[in-house]
Amino acid sequence: MRRHLFDLPEGVVYLDGNSLGALPKNVAARMQEVVRHQWGERLIRSWSEGWWETPQRVGDRIGRLVGAAPGQVVAGDSTSVNVYKALMGAVQGTDRSEIVCDESTFPTDGYIAQSVASLTGLQIRAARPSSLDFTEDTAAVLLNHVDYRTGELHDMKALTEQAHSVGAQVVWDLCHSAGVLPVELDALGVDFAIGCTYKFLNGGPGSPAFIYVPHAKQATFENPLSGWNGHREPFGMKPSYEPDPGIVRARVGTPDILSMLALDAALDVWDDVDLAELRQRGLALTALFREHVEKLTNLEVITPENRGNQISVRCPDAKAVMDELIARGVIGDHRPPDVLRFGFAPLYVTDEDAIRAAEVLADVIR
Repeated sequence: MRRHLFDLPEGVVYLDGNSLGALPKNVAARMQEVVRHQWGERLIRSWSEGWWETPQRVGDRIGRLVGAAPGQVVAGDSTSVNVYKALMGAVQGTDRSEIVCDESTFPTDGYIAQSVASLTGLQIRAARPSSLDFTEDTAAVLLNHVDYRTGELHDMKALTEQAHSVGAQVVWDLCHSAGVLPVELDALGVDFAIGCTYKFLNGGPGSPAFIYVPHAKQATFENPLSGWNGHREPFGMKPSYEPDPGIVRARVGTPDILSMLALDAALDVWDDVDLAELRQRGLALTALFREHVEKLTNLEVITPENRGNQISVRCPDAKAVMDELIARGVIGDHRPPDVLRFGFAPLYVTDEDAIRAAEVLADVIR
């Protein structure tokens, strides 16, 4: 528990870390230094004093949390942009005909997959992760590690092996698992992965996303957005594009340094965190909340036992109920038409928070 490292409003139970993580206390002071000194005094010199390499350095810090050795993760762009880059990389040069997409995927993943299919002439086939039915026509599959609506955790090892058994590439969306549980991208032979940093990684609203391209795929990965930041010699100002030989080729344009350095500061709270212990803490918190919800209400918990750090509850008038919960100091969110979502960030959510949230929920619907 590292609650003391976060700025949390007094008297508020914050269970929406799966949408926007809480503010680490050190971020504000770090950003003052960045703005006043690095930008205000050093000006353009700051690019050569550390700014330029920030996407790779921050990427390596994230890589430690998702089981990726250095030099395989780069931070930058949005989740949607990185889904596009990864999925285009997964289908480049294929003579196969379909992309398989998790039918319950977060909408932006599905929208981007449709764009990739339109541009490449492939077909989209939506399927449940439990019945993907890969064939030799499957070029790539796009999957969410944790279902954003129900909180279900999918088996990365088994599904990656299933895709590889027919020669398909797999792209994993880690938006709801990075910073929640151990992820082993290298060990499982994952082809590509993407994720955001403003949820459980606490990077701040709109903080840069990340993309994982393993060493074995970097030489052949063709970034479909060939921006100057991914060039072998970005300041060579050459008219033709020559990609960097490593993970830098996954960069596109000039990075948002203020957001990137806020994220860098936020990642300090992860120093020395044992993800296995964090996972057990998350399971205990969600189990405690589930137990009290089921004891105090007749609402249906739709999150299965195999879960991330989220409990979702089916509830009539979900929006009105969540609005009242928030008015009473219990902050979660809802997804239409009838799902209440509660995200448990083990670094700052306590047992008392879980119990109080269940009790207030019971009182609201009574």
